[in-house]
Amino acid sequence: MRYTPAGLPALDLILEHASEVEQLGQKRKVQLKLRALAFGSVAESLVKQTVGSVWTFKGFLASPRQGKSVVLHIQEFQQD
Repeated sequence: MRYTPAGLPALDLILEHASEVEQLGQKRKVQLKLRALAFGSVAESLVKQTVGSVWTFKGFLASPRQGKSVVLHIQEFQQD
């Protein structure tokens, strides 16, 4: 947990996803690591959760200032 210059709680994290889907009749493994950010009360709640547990997140994708990737800005989350 860190705090913005305005004193707002902020949490930087990496989300990992792994699943198997069917594509053109073939099974395909899908794996993804995605940078994410949470602010305010969402960050304070999220920091208390167990690492490695399964969650569903809602938010929006944005490019960071360097513009080299995307970051998920988490606005809501719930345990699966």
